[in-house]
Amino acid sequence: MTTVSKAMHGRVAVLTVDNPPVNALSHSVREGLANQMTALAGDDGVDAIVIACAGRTFIAGADIREFGAPPKEPHLPDVVNQIEAMEKPVVAAIHGTALGGGLEVALSCHYRVAVESAKIGLPEVHLGILPGAGGTQRLPRIAGPANAIDAILSGRHVKAREALKWGVIDEITDGDLVEAAIATAEKAVGKPPRRTGEIEIDGDAFGPEFFAGVRKSVAKQTRGYFAPERCIQCVEAAVSLPLAEGLKRERELFQECAKNPQAKALQHMFFADRQVSRIPGITKETPRRDIKRVGIIGAGTMGGGIAMNFANVGIPVTILEVQQEALDRGLGVVRKNYERSAAKGKLTAEQVEGLMGQFTGTLSYDDLSDCDLIIEAVFETMEIKKKVFGELDRVAKPGAILASNTSYLDIDEIAASTSRPADVLGLHFFSPANVMRLLEIVRAEITADDVLATCVDLAKAIRKVGVVAGVCHGFIGNRMLSPYGREASLAVIEGAKPEEVDAALYNFGMPMGPMTMSDMAGVDIGYLNRQGMGRENYETKAYDWVDRLVEQGRKGLKVGKGIYRYAEGDRTPQPDPEVMKVIEEESAKLGIERKPIPAEDIVERCMMALINEGAKILGEGKAYRASDIDVVYVNGYGFPRYRGGPMHYADTIGLKNVYAKIMEFQEKFGPRWWQPAPLLKELAEAGKSFADYDRENAG
Repeated sequence: MTTVSKAMHGRVAVLTVDNPPVNALSHSVREGLANQMTALAGDDGVDAIVIACAGRTFIAGADIREFGAPPKEPHLPDVVNQIEAMEKPVVAAIHGTALGGGLEVALSCHYRVAVESAKIGLPEVHLGILPGAGGTQRLPRIAGPANAIDAILSGRHVKAREALKWGVIDEITDGDLVEAAIATAEKAVGKPPRRTGEIEIDGDAFGPEFFAGVRKSVAKQTRGYFAPERCIQCVEAAVSLPLAEGLKRERELFQECAKNPQAKALQHMFFADRQVSRIPGITKETPRRDIKRVGIIGAGTMGGGIAMNFANVGIPVTILEVQQEALDRGLGVVRKNYERSAAKGKLTAEQVEGLMGQFTGTLSYDDLSDCDLIIEAVFETMEIKKKVFGELDRVAKPGAILASNTSYLDIDEIAASTSRPADVLGLHFFSPANVMRLLEIVRAEITADDVLATCVDLAKAIRKVGVVAGVCHGFIGNRMLSPYGREASLAVIEGAKPEEVDAALYNFGMPMGPMTMSDMAGVDIGYLNRQGMGRENYETKAYDWVDRLVEQGRKGLKVGKGIYRYAEGDRTPQPDPEVMKVIEEESAKLGIERKPIPAEDIVERCMMALINEGAKILGEGKAYRASDIDVVYVNGYGFPRYRGGPMHYADTIGLKNVYAKIMEFQEKFGPRWWQPAPLLKELAEAGKSFADYDRENAG
């Protein structure tokens, strides 16, 4: 198949890239562009060239199917250098998105014409690499170093109007794109080529102070990542070096990034995010149900946040509370959230009113009779959940989907309490529900295929990452959180200070340590959960010291003291000698001789517990893929994306090493909590990885 074709329009050659679905820069496209440039350079019948694309987009980047494969000539840097060196004017005609290598091709052209809806971007940083075909050298020259560094570090899609202001796009047309590009090409005939790489940057305006400011401004969001610093160094090279030397430096830094384990981890997450919606037994032909109105039970923090997701995409919401005061308070919080966005310039006052107009409040279940999906977000007890579902069974219309936002409870039991169990499933949103991207879609034993398919599609519609989980206590995420938290708490009772445990896991890459997280969530939540479990069902020595704190009124950040203390109006955790006194007393009571625990040992115990539980979940069929577990933990629990999620992290360690370490912990700490997952043992002994398991079992 020819992916780059030529058509003559007068004396202008129009090259059309046609490589569905997104015109990726496959080998055939690179070769086609290179061959065409060679031929057109010596063709006296051609005065100018336009590069356009068929289908819905301009070149949207590299071909992901070639990731990890040995590169084939011609390499993209050589192709873009060849385009820029052309003596005949070359014009890029941009529609859809020009991303990554696609933008680098466009930057190597002498002019760029776009439609209003077009977007450009260099998103390579999200894959752990940097633009390696001149993007870090040409974009700073044409857009300025400040704009370039913003685009390269954020990886965001820049709208055509903004790109026009930057000088990246020369013209936005509302007419025929190719005709406008041909007109631009014809006007450029006879003029010296306007090469982006030859633009000079005022180095005095972008010295060391500028780049120090950039590093300081992005330090928090790029913490732990390898590629962003190399991106900055590339832009520094663009400012201080001639193009040829800058391109050489870009290539060196690109290779550093490509060889770093983070690139493999981030590319794993790129594929994992796309794989997660592929559900065995669910196809495009599986029927879907129309969701035109959603009902929410509960107007508290969770219910209100869930409701906002639907209102934000134009789906009207009926929200139910038992008392008018609670309903008014909940809708008031929703309004404040929208008004806060308006204060930041993200919404207009009119948009706020339009969004609030999507909400209908009610105190009567009967008003949910026209809803296509009803989600309960009430107190986390089975008795209350069943009572709510009894009411929903009475009022919901035939075909309505009934969902629970439970974090732990048995969806099969909830479904069985209704006369329509096939219409029931779990939709576990994460707090704050209007912000957090993860949505666990819990498939009950007899959830209908069309119900599941509808909710998988709906997750995308409300801009969530929907991961399907099976029914078990805590599903995927919270089930794994339990052993992770257990080992962190055991480290404290055995000799580490709470702040040392937090520091160890924060430095590993977690957004916060487990003690700080417990304070933020409310230390009393875990306490209440344990009170209902029975002491025989959890590791008491891990939590008795925490329970004592709760019984002293230390419930966490919300009351100004928990595992840490907090100054009024300040969310910064401060170590508290009173807490250490409780910890030391509990250690003595248990006969534990407290000893310092190295940070790496704390991390290792917590990670091994996390991985082992993930392997149990996978082996039990409660997750379809190991990569689904990674998606849950990265998007819902802040596991560092650059490590690829806990299961990919286990693969980087090697499952033989993971299994050996768990057996070592079993010997050291006892077998109760350190039983290796059967699947982990099987894979380790076979010399396989979780990635192998996914390829062999999950497609």
